[in-house]
Amino acid sequence: MSDLGRILIGLGIILVIVGAIFLLFNRMNVPLGRLPGDFSWKGKGWAVSFPLASSIVISVVLSLILWAVSHFRR
Repeated sequence: MSDLGRILIGLGIILVIVGAIFLLFNRMNVPLGRLPGDFSWKGKGWAVSFPLASSIVISVVLSLILWAVSHFRR
């Protein structure tokens, strides 16, 4: 059970770091979620958002970071 606790604490720390990064991006006026290619629909009492372009940008950045980490660990 102690392994599960460590995993949950690690995931919590990662979520806090990711949340802080998103807040920092918001203060720096990085338009994640408002890029061309991000779709959103609004109606009376409802809203749907599909951030396609933002997801692709985040995926590319994370892929580059993970590639660099694995490249330098060798």
